[in-house]
Amino acid sequence: MAKYTSEDIRNVVFLGEGGNGKSSLVEACLFTSGNTDRQGKIDEENSILDSEPEEQKRRSSILSSVAHADWETKRFNLIDTPGFSNFIADTISSIRVADNAILVMSGHSEPKVITEKTYQWATNENIPTFVFINQMDHEQADLNSSLENAEKSLEKRIVPLNIPVGNGENFSIIVDLITGKAFQYDSGGNGKGKEVDIPSEVSSEIESYRSNLFEFAAESSEELLEKFLEEGELTAEELIEGLKDGIADSSFLPVLFGCGLKNIGTDLLMRTLVDFGMNPIQRISQTNISVMGESGEESKLSTDDKFRALVFKTVVDSFAGKLNYFRIFSGKTSSDSSVFNPSKKEKERLGALLYLQGKNQSPADSGLVVGDIAAVAKLKFTETGDTLCDADINESFNSIAFPSPVISYAVAPKSKGDEEKLSTAFARMKDEDPVLEVSRDPQTQEMLIGGLGVLHLETVVERLKRKYGVELEMQTPRVPYKETIKGRSKVQGRYKKQTGGKGQFGDTWLEIEPLTRGEGFRFTDKIVGGVIPKTYIPAVEKGIIEAMDAGSLAGYPVTDIAVTLYDGSFHAVDSSEMAFKIAGSLGFKKGMLECKPVLLEPIMNMEVIIPEEFMGDVIGDLNSRRGRVLGMDAGSGGKQVVKAEVPMAEVLNYAPSLRSMTADRGDFTIEFSKYEEVPGQIAEKVITESVAAEEE
Repeated sequence: MAKYTSEDIRNVVFLGEGGNGKSSLVEACLFTSGNTDRQGKIDEENSILDSEPEEQKRRSSILSSVAHADWETKRFNLIDTPGFSNFIADTISSIRVADNAILVMSGHSEPKVITEKTYQWATNENIPTFVFINQMDHEQADLNSSLENAEKSLEKRIVPLNIPVGNGENFSIIVDLITGKAFQYDSGGNGKGKEVDIPSEVSSEIESYRSNLFEFAAESSEELLEKFLEEGELTAEELIEGLKDGIADSSFLPVLFGCGLKNIGTDLLMRTLVDFGMNPIQRISQTNISVMGESGEESKLSTDDKFRALVFKTVVDSFAGKLNYFRIFSGKTSSDSSVFNPSKKEKERLGALLYLQGKNQSPADSGLVVGDIAAVAKLKFTETGDTLCDADINESFNSIAFPSPVISYAVAPKSKGDEEKLSTAFARMKDEDPVLEVSRDPQTQEMLIGGLGVLHLETVVERLKRKYGVELEMQTPRVPYKETIKGRSKVQGRYKKQTGGKGQFGDTWLEIEPLTRGEGFRFTDKIVGGVIPKTYIPAVEKGIIEAMDAGSLAGYPVTDIAVTLYDGSFHAVDSSEMAFKIAGSLGFKKGMLECKPVLLEPIMNMEVIIPEEFMGDVIGDLNSRRGRVLGMDAGSGGKQVVKAEVPMAEVLNYAPSLRSMTADRGDFTIEFSKYEEVPGQIAEKVITESVAAEEE
C-alpha cells in the first residue's frame, strides 16, 4: 500500500438512527474500494464491523467500529457508530475524531430524535455534514418526502448532489447532478456504476434540480453570485468550488441517495468525499479545536510538528489485553515512541501501532501522520478521553462529554464465589464503556449498575458472562426511602442493667423536633451543672445516630431531625459510654414514635424532549406517575421540552415507556432533586411491604 499524506486522508463518521443501514453502507464502501473481497452483512454473520455476538443477536451496532479504505489515492478512515440511545457514548467519542460526517437517513421513514441529536453534535464540532438517504430500494421509498423530512428535522437548507430514478425493485439508476451523467448499478454488485443515458421521463426534473444546484453554488461567494446573475451559468470548476465552500461553512446540507445493502451509489458517495470532504489539515486550520496547557489556559490547536493525539475508544480483550484507539491531530509518531499522558501525568511507551479494519488489525509499518487513526496495545495508564502528546508541551484536549446514566438496576452474582471476579470484570468493562456506572447504595447495600437504558444494561450483563464468565441477576433497585418527623416531643431514654457485679446505667432526656427538608441531622448539648459528664455526651450522640439508621415506620434511615440533650443523670460506678450510648438510642426510638413519623421518597428532576404531537400523551403519563409538570420550552427541530418533578419510584423503568409512547422519537434526562413526603395510601403500602420483607 502506497504511503499517503495528511491531505489525502478523509476521516468520516457515519451517524443516524439504528436501522437506517449505516453498517451496510460502510461495508459497501469497503467492498467497492477493493479493501474487502466481499460485502459483509450482519444477517449472514460475516460483517467485519458488527462482529460482537451481542450485535449479531440484535442485528444492530452496539459499539463503534473503525475501518479503512483506499480510493483514488485517498485514505478513508470510516467510523461506523451505534444508532440507538442506549449505546450513544461510542457515537459521541467518534464524532470528536472525525473531519466529515455522513448522516444516514431512511428513504421510507421519518427521522427520529437520534438523527437530529447526532447531527447537532457534529454541528457543535464544526464538522461538514453530508446526508445519505439510504434504502431507496424500499417499495415505500420516496424522493420528495425524504427531502422534506430531512429539511424539516434538521432545520437546514438541503441540496441534492444526485437523484435516484425509481424506487423499490425499479431502483437501479442514479443521476449525478454535478456532471449531469446517469449511472446504472447491479443489485449486490461491485458498487461501480455504468454510465447510461438519462431516462427521458425524468430529464426535465433533472434540469430543475441542476438549476437549483447552480444557484446554491453561486450563493457561496459574492463573485460567483454576480457572475451567475449576469451570465446565468457557472463553469464546472466554479460549480465545484462554490459547492465546496458552501459545504465547508455549512450554509447548506448536500444530499446523496443510494442503497448500501445492494451497493448502489457507494462510488458516488466516496467520490463526493474526495472532491468535497475536508482533510485533517483543512479541519484543523479552519475550525477552533482547543487544547489546554499545564496552566489551565485554553488555546487553539497549533499546526506545529509537536505530537498530539486523542484516545477516543478502548477495547479490552480477555486474552490480548487493552487496546486504545487514537487519532493524531498534530505531529507524527511511530512504534516504540515515548509519549506523555498529561491527563494522568504519566509517560507511556507506544508499542506496535495497528491499523484497524473492523474486528481485524494490521501493523502500521511506517510512521503515522496528522489525521491517522490507529490503535496501540498495552498502555499502562491511558483511558478513553485521555490525550497523548510530546512531553515538552504537556497539552490536553478538552474531555469528551459523555452522557450521564438515566437508569439503574440492582445486580448480584448468581454464584457467591464470583464477587471478587465481578470486581475485576467491572473494572475492565468501565475501561470500554465510560458511561457505565458501578456503585453500592449505602442505604440498601445493593450493587447498582447505571447506564443509558435497559438494553444497555442487559448487554453489559451479557458481555460480562461471555467475556469474564460472571453471571448476574438483574432486578429493579429498591427505592432509597427515608423517614422523618412532623411533630416534636420530650422523652426520657434510660438504660439500667444490674448483673451482680458492676452494672450499667445511663439516663438521658431528649427534645426531638423536625428540621427543614434537606438539613439532615443536628445534635445540641444543653447539659448544665454536670448532670451528665462531658465524657459521656459524645456516646449519647453516637447512639442516636446509630438508631437513625432504621426508623420506626419501615426501617428506613431517618433524616431532617434535631435532637437536644437537655437533662439526665449518671451513676458514679455503673455509668459508662456504652450505657449512655444505649440510653440515647432508646430515647430516640421512643421519641420518634411520638413525633408523627412520615415516609419520604426521592424526587427526580426530569426533562423530556419530544415532538409536539406526543405532548398530550407524555404529560398525561407524567401526571399518572404523580409527576408535577413545571413548564414547557421549545427545543430544536420543532421539539418540545417538558420539565417535571417525578418520584423516583414511578420512573425506574421510564425509558422503555417513553420509547413506546413516542415511537422512539423521545429522549429524557434525569437527576436527583430532593426528598418529599410520600402520600398516605402509598406510604401505607410501602410500609406494609417493608415490614413483610423484614419478617421474611
